[in-house]
Amino acid sequence: MDTASIAFTAVFCALLLVGLLTRTVLGSRQIRHVVRHRDQVPAAFAHTITPEAHRKAADYTVAKTRLALLNASFEATVLIGWTLLGGLDWLNGALLDLMGGGLLQQLALLGSFALIGGLIGLPLSWYATFRVEERFGFNKTTPALWLADLVKGSLVGALVGLPIAALVLWLMGAAGPAWWIWAWGVWMGFNLLALVLYPTLIAPLFNKFEPLADETLKARVSQLMQRCGFAAKGLFVMDGSRRSAHANAYFTGFGAAKRVVFFDTLLQRLAPGEIDAVLAHELGHYKCRHILQRMVVMFGISLAGFALLGWLSAQAWFYSGLGVQPSMDTPNDALALILFLLAAPLLTYFLSPLLAQLSRKHEFEADAYAVSHTSGDDLASALLKLYKDNASTLTPDPLFARFYYSHPPASERLARLQTAPQAAA
Repeated sequence: MDTASIAFTAVFCALLLVGLLTRTVLGSRQIRHVVRHRDQVPAAFAHTITPEAHRKAADYTVAKTRLALLNASFEATVLIGWTLLGGLDWLNGALLDLMGGGLLQQLALLGSFALIGGLIGLPLSWYATFRVEERFGFNKTTPALWLADLVKGSLVGALVGLPIAALVLWLMGAAGPAWWIWAWGVWMGFNLLALVLYPTLIAPLFNKFEPLADETLKARVSQLMQRCGFAAKGLFVMDGSRRSAHANAYFTGFGAAKRVVFFDTLLQRLAPGEIDAVLAHELGHYKCRHILQRMVVMFGISLAGFALLGWLSAQAWFYSGLGVQPSMDTPNDALALILFLLAAPLLTYFLSPLLAQLSRKHEFEADAYAVSHTSGDDLASALLKLYKDNASTLTPDPLFARFYYSHPPASERLARLQTAPQAAA
């Protein structure tokens, strides 16, 4: 290898090691901190959270964190296998020998990479569902349903992803040095289209969505939405209990296709006023333009990513530095895409604290919006029930939470609610 390739390999290895070390240190801190506080419910929650529920949340958090650390080490090993140990180079060479060059070979490379990567990740995915989630009483899915979801997800991914990949590969070869701008435009358009089509075409493939049948609750929700000046295409209940005991509510869609979705588990556990408060929180994300802000951030990051890919794909050291010998006779666009997808997370991982901080800020603002339109006591009560039912720890390690948590820790969130301006009686 030349000097540039060696230098890039060194940078790649350094980022990989620093990232893995950071994950290990933060995860170990989280485990130690949660275990240390396992047997003592924080004073602020002593009257609402039982010691048994607190210990369950601690044990669940520790189990998930240990699994995340195992997964991080496993993914680092797989990454080295694909790159420096020659896995991707071998796969590309085998497909070139079998198919020759051209667009079909490049699509086959992308598809084969995705398929092999998915198969490699199956054992840990199965373990997370049927061991960790099962152990704590959250898993409701069956092996048959899990497999059916896997097959459907793979088919949907292929039907949607391969045409997009083919278009991007064509642009890389036909649109000149500025191909990445056009590819970014295609990607941005696809994401906007997905926001419109997902609620009605894709989500129903995996879950049942039925109109909210409780007329009293429907009237309450409709009145709240009217007070907040929000219009949705419908109110739906999703059969979340078919797969998990976790509870949630969310908005989905874009523009006129927006719809409100309640997990059936949420409706079973929360009182009407608490449901109002949770819904008002979600409305707050829209009213505070958080969805738009997150889209702008996502599109900005993706634009920078495509620009970087546009430059890297023309550098020979980018390929050889990651263990791949680029072809001299056929396009290497699929190789560039895969190598970028493999290497980019090593860099973007360190954006996690900034994105998490932005998300926590949005959560505080949505909470403030909720208590200005509903009862702050109802929101606090709902959050406590959700923390308990989802076995969310009340005592996370502060540094771990700052780095990873997209939602504020319970103590901070509930303390902020007590000082937020309340809705008029």
